[in-house]
Amino acid sequence: MWQICLVLFLVLTLGGGFPLGILQAGAAAPGEQPSAKLPPSDNAALEKHSLKVTSEYYIGPEDVLEIIVWKNAELSKVVSVRPDGRISLPLLGDIDAIGLTPAQLTANIVSKLNQYKETPTVSVILQQVNSYLIYVLGEVANPGRFFLKSKTTLLQAITSAGGFAPTASRNKIVVFRWDPGQNKEIKLKASYDDIVLRDGSNQNLVLKPGDTIVVPSETMVLTQ
Repeated sequence: MWQICLVLFLVLTLGGGFPLGILQAGAAAPGEQPSAKLPPSDNAALEKHSLKVTSEYYIGPEDVLEIIVWKNAELSKVVSVRPDGRISLPLLGDIDAIGLTPAQLTANIVSKLNQYKETPTVSVILQQVNSYLIYVLGEVANPGRFFLKSKTTLLQAITSAGGFAPTASRNKIVVFRWDPGQNKEIKLKASYDDIVLRDGSNQNLVLKPGDTIVVPSETMVLTQ
């Protein structure tokens, strides 16, 4: 009897009828490529880098700031920038904030605290960005109000508004900006041709919260 069983086993094994795959757990099926573990993608790291906040952000109305004065909880406070561009702090009163970077505001607070406290250590943390919007008016494809999420130049803003209209006087661009130092609105002029064709890159302004860009028409310029 055992001879018959031995013969049947040999026939099945050599003839391919016995499921040898069971004896090789994890082996790839015929015609199937072994799976390889792919390295992690760098996209996440690149995206994180692109969202990095720079120190060149300019504070604007309704931004929320956390002011931390080391070892002084009474002077430390979370404040919102008022429409007039100022914040209020204990002991110091009203301080101009609009149009300044967090580093510049920090320096101003330290300067004011020096008369009350020797070598104060101050940090200004931007908690919420609510003000980085600009206005583009005049001869552009899509005039209106634009919320910005990062540092933006004059030409980038005009691009966001759809570019110049055919009737635009692109060399007579005007930017209206509030200057807290002079406590008034100032007018800055820019020329597209100077920026692009000549050495006028300084006219490609980095925009600040509340800036209003006006692109006049050619007819408006001619009638002046």
